[in-house]
Amino acid sequence: MSDSYPPYGGQQPDPNVTPWSGPPAPQQGGYPGYGPPAQAPQFGAPIPPPKKSNKGLIIGLAAGAVVLVLAICGAGIGLVLVNGDDDEPTTVATSGPSPDAGGTPGTDASPTPGQDDTEKPSNNAVTARYSSDLSNVCEGGQILNAAAYNGPSGAKAYTFSNNPDRPTSWSSKSVGSNKPYYAKSADFETVSVVGCLKFVEGSEGAPKACQYKDSSDKQVTVNYISSRYTLTFYAAKTGEKIGDGGTVNAPAAKCPSFISYNKTTMKSYAAPDSGSIEAALDKFLS
Repeated sequence: MSDSYPPYGGQQPDPNVTPWSGPPAPQQGGYPGYGPPAQAPQFGAPIPPPKKSNKGLIIGLAAGAVVLVLAICGAGIGLVLVNGDDDEPTTVATSGPSPDAGGTPGTDASPTPGQDDTEKPSNNAVTARYSSDLSNVCEGGQILNAAAYNGPSGAKAYTFSNNPDRPTSWSSKSVGSNKPYYAKSADFETVSVVGCLKFVEGSEGAPKACQYKDSSDKQVTVNYISSRYTLTFYAAKTGEKIGDGGTVNAPAAKCPSFISYNKTTMKSYAAPDSGSIEAALDKFLS
């Protein structure tokens, strides 16, 4: 077999490649195979510099803007944390008062939830239906539908006295209708002052024997007894004591035309003097 040579300009077979291993890998360096040679930069012609792009600058500015926004938001969060009790005093823990609130540092000027400034009525408070119901004030009660007491000027008043035989029984004591504090029975809701005349234990005077005929026309003797009472003024709506009326006498110097008496003891206690009650009311409500 004769030696065969590749055509001029052809590539020498690679002795390291077997016929079945596929085409040889391109050689590094040397001459290229068939076809035009690869383009190479022409010497003498300047290589144009790469075109400047604002992409990096834009990205950088955008990143800077994000940082700036975060910094501003962070400052805003800091302001909320520092000054947050201006807007939401309950969401920020602080030992001092809010900038707009007065008072002692470390105290909360806002009211506690559920807390009410008005005084709560006691269990003895009642809604009056009649004028006589206001006597409950003399037993420590309150009248829910009574007028509020705002001072003596223009106040309307009722007075009640108890009975030595029945200390918890209170009867109304009338005053002159010409008095500025007078109120009709139907106008009990306008009353703001209740005067309570309480019998002074041991204040009984010598009894006065008075002769009467009972319902069966039988002659009876009733011991009519003088005594003393203490007058105390209360606010009808709250039951709060608002003044003292002093001592009011219950004279028994003269036997009355009509009398109520205890059939067992045959005693009757004189009522407090109406003139003394009016004088005490005049002084207190003037």
